[in-house]
Amino acid sequence: MSLTQKLGKRGCFAKVSKDDPRKIALFVLNSLDKGRRTLDRILEDIQNKEMALSRRDQALFSALVYGVLRWRGQLDWIISHFSKIRIHKIEPAVMNILRLGLFQIIYLNRIPVSAAVNTSVEIAKSFASSPAAGFTNALLRKAAGEYEKIPFPDPDKNPVCSLAVRKSFPEWLIKRWLKQFGLKETEALCDAINTIPPITVRTNSLRTTRDDLAERLASDVRQIENTTYSPDGIRFIKPDRSIPEIKAFKDGWFQVQDEAAQLVARLLNPGPGDTVLDACAGFGGKTGHIAQMMKNTGRLLAMDNQADKLRQLESEMKRLGISIVTTCNYDLTIPFDRKFSYMGFSGFDRILLDAPCSGLGVLRRNPDAKWSISANRFNRYKARQINFLNNLAQLVKPSGTMVYAVCSTEPEENEEVVKGFLNKHPEFIVNNKLEGLPENVYSLVNKNQYLKTYPHINNMDGFFAVCFKRLPVSEGLL
Repeated sequence: MSLTQKLGKRGCFAKVSKDDPRKIALFVLNSLDKGRRTLDRILEDIQNKEMALSRRDQALFSALVYGVLRWRGQLDWIISHFSKIRIHKIEPAVMNILRLGLFQIIYLNRIPVSAAVNTSVEIAKSFASSPAAGFTNALLRKAAGEYEKIPFPDPDKNPVCSLAVRKSFPEWLIKRWLKQFGLKETEALCDAINTIPPITVRTNSLRTTRDDLAERLASDVRQIENTTYSPDGIRFIKPDRSIPEIKAFKDGWFQVQDEAAQLVARLLNPGPGDTVLDACAGFGGKTGHIAQMMKNTGRLLAMDNQADKLRQLESEMKRLGISIVTTCNYDLTIPFDRKFSYMGFSGFDRILLDAPCSGLGVLRRNPDAKWSISANRFNRYKARQINFLNNLAQLVKPSGTMVYAVCSTEPEENEEVVKGFLNKHPEFIVNNKLEGLPENVYSLVNKNQYLKTYPHINNMDGFFAVCFKRLPVSEGLL
């Protein structure tokens, strides 16, 4: 990816300055509109382009990107009120310039309105046409003076549209959540997702303790507090420097990981000497936690279908001082051979499937997903998740366990996956004798033994996890 971008109907190219937070934010939003990469991947690529942002400009850049993505629905409603052109006919790059300008006017009090308008007009001159710059100037100046007076949809006449605009979510998602949660809880869920979450990290217990880590972080961050449920977690805000620049991070004392994700490895409950498979290991967040719980003793296979992620995982394990991890590049859509063997691995005591999913449980950290996910994808996710479980089932040793987890609380990816898997695998049951969880975590496990967390209830990401147990051979079901 280059920071030179092709824009406009005429296909002109515009070079993005590496020290201008507004232009880089526009670059990110335009890149997202192409639908080929997630926000995380685009930001990762940008960081590799030797950006020259000061700490203050880095903060503005992040505020602009995440703010526009959080409030895009509401911003578009306001733009549509002041525009004589229907917004779907406005050039996408110009639309993003308007969103960035309007977001600064409404939400960033430290930026004068004149600065928000003028910088937007200058960007429009660079990235679009002369008429677009005039259009941007006229619309933003009008909106700046009158946006507080425009009407929002009437909640009595159209509650779905009203909530979608006020809370800035797609209407299809509001409809789904109203059926699932009701009005009051849907509003609370939307508010929690729109709130900037704290940074949560997990102590690397192989190298330090939570208390020692908190003491060491005290000079680098603000408002440190222990997580409520995870015994390894710490939350904080406003780090003085980027996470990779913090000394405790360089020394491998922690990994960044939300509290809900920290509970998944606790549900898996691996121990020293176990043979464990992390089947969708990604960058190794849960792999690192599993290795900690195994006290870096035993055998841990980290599998993923993306070789670049596995290379970063290997680097991450070195930073953490973990030596028991072996990586394996494998596509889980392909069934395993009945005699599967890799580097001496064949059957496993414990398997974690942290499956690809809609990601609706982590919208507060990835607000781009609410504009890219569509309602008709859930059944496709479900089919893939069941397929992965089916393929992994034979690798679980008799009496072994397999944890299925997703960062989503949608029924198709939760209860329906459990039902679909168990229907085909009578040799498995839902484990109703969970061991190893911190005592207060059992309050997050419902009567079906499903671990479920929500942003608006638990102040953590939305997660679903269940622990399957494979019956022993003696019960005659294999």
